[in-house]
Amino acid sequence: MTADFAVTLSSGSEDQGTDVLPQLTLKQNYPNPFNPSTSIRYSVETAGDVEINVYNILGEFVSQIVSGYHSPGTYTTRWNGTDGGGRRAPSGVYLYELTTDKSSLVRKMLMLK
Repeated sequence: MTADFAVTLSSGSEDQGTDVLPQLTLKQNYPNPFNPSTSIRYSVETAGDVEINVYNILGEFVSQIVSGYHSPGTYTTRWNGTDGGGRRAPSGVYLYELTTDKSSLVRKMLMLK
């Protein structure tokens, strides 16, 4: 399976000038609605394995866009609107789920063609 995504890391401390560790957060994707791709920002509070998976509105798996070990921090990734096989997903409502060893968060997004 190949995925077209990129992850960037920021320390999260540039806002306040302090070294406060981020909480587990999953921001609303931007832009939303989107076509052909969208950015997803998230933060993890403890080091560990992190996954972000995309599901259609029926709860069927579409694509995994993040999978791997993360240090505490704030990250940004992109979903290019394709499934795990590289095919364009149809227009519609999608769910993206951030999963860590301890918890998970889910948000909705809308792809329009």
